[in-house]
Amino acid sequence: MEKKVTQDMIISDIIAKYPLAVDALMECGMGCISCPASQGESLAQASQVHGLDPEDVEAYVNRYLELVSQ
Repeated sequence: MEKKVTQDMIISDIIAKYPLAVDALMECGMGCISCPASQGESLAQASQVHGLDPEDVEAYVNRYLELVSQ
């Protein structure tokens, strides 16, 4: 599976490129995706702020995007 989203990507860039990623991020526990502070954070930074493992979030978002694109 090709990684569409990586931990070093900025949240606002992820959302701009993959709008459906918002649903996956919210399901992971990132309910404040629209918060201005989160827009400039990397996926890894935002994950850590929410007490989540960045690798798990990255994998979840990529699996989600893979499923919705089929």
